[in-house]
Amino acid sequence: MNRKEMDNDKIITARIEDKLEQCERGSYITATGFLNMHEQSLAMRIVKGRSDVKSFFYGGYDDAERRIILFVPDGYADTLEGALEMISPLSVLHIKVAPGSRKLTHRDYLGSVLSLGLDRSVIGDILVNDKGADMIVNTDIVDFLLSEFHSAGHTNLQITASDIGELEVPEQRVKAVRDTLSSPRLDNVVSAAFHVSRSEAVRAIKGGIVFVNHEEITKIDKRIDEGDTIVLRGKGKAVLAELSGLSKKGRIWAEFKVFI
Repeated sequence: MNRKEMDNDKIITARIEDKLEQCERGSYITATGFLNMHEQSLAMRIVKGRSDVKSFFYGGYDDAERRIILFVPDGYADTLEGALEMISPLSVLHIKVAPGSRKLTHRDYLGSVLSLGLDRSVIGDILVNDKGADMIVNTDIVDFLLSEFHSAGHTNLQITASDIGELEVPEQRVKAVRDTLSSPRLDNVVSAAFHVSRSEAVRAIKGGIVFVNHEEITKIDKRIDEGDTIVLRGKGKAVLAELSGLSKKGRIWAEFKVFI
């Protein structure tokens, strides 16, 4: 990790701790900005073991990559759903492009929004679809975006906003990958799921770009269980769907669902 990354981690950590302390001192629900997976891992270390304040990671839908954290005082709500009955931190922008326009990319939408002077922390996942995209945003900036966000990639946009419950999550395509493992260690799983060499998998894990269930893992020998979600940044996401019997060479059969 270079100096710039270390400084950024300190800033993010301070912001998370500040929101946690506001919740604790003021006895009201607080929320962080959207965090990427590395930042969520930092947050997990901060909130681990805290019993006086409940912490809920929330990105608007189950598989969200960018998520906020809701800090809830003890006794307010025991579940995320209960907390969301008291606060509505996220909304969704429904973005449509004119028929016949070129298909815009995630980068087109994000670049145009950030060019308005907004910080990345107020923008969550951007789900591109055939008609445009759904963009998850901090509810506080909805009015600003409806007023100022009109185009992306030199293409005019039609934009409406709604409650996060109206989010349209595109169906995700997956392919089945079957391989054998000497053991369900993280390095073996990454190698098999993403078709990289074991040495490449080891470098990726130690380099901090492998995440298991949203948590950054740097130990190559971490055991991976059925149902765990693994992300290799730059390569994609996979779920270890099943571990079954042994091959003739005594290796474990593993089946993955790899998102494409």
